[in-house]
Amino acid sequence: MISFFFDTYAFYEIIVGNPNYKAYTKNARIITTQLNLMELYYQLILAYDKKTALELFKRYEELIAPISNGAIIEAMDFRKQHYKKRLSYVDCVGYIMAKNAGIPFLTGDRQFKEMPNVEFVK
Repeated sequence: MISFFFDTYAFYEIIVGNPNYKAYTKNARIITTQLNLMELYYQLILAYDKKTALELFKRYEELIAPISNGAIIEAMDFRKQHYKKRLSYVDCVGYIMAKNAGIPFLTGDRQFKEMPNVEFVK
């Protein structure tokens, strides 16, 4: 079984049925952060409704990995290093957590397309 860190983009694409993400829903160990689910919940209440957003939030709750203070510091150093890419705080935390866990960061965010340790899927 392969492991992936799912960023918010990956979750959203799976929910809306993007066939390019289907393979990542089978036989995969998934981790994410509470921050990614926060972003996802917000996107879902905009696109659907509160009930649907809450159901999906709860479905993915068990995948949350805790964020250490060290990961936060490393993520903000990473964000500063890539300042011109205008990366979000949440994406930087997720990317560093994936890197530290030795697993790919699954995303379709174009800012990460050429970065190491990224599984880029549109």
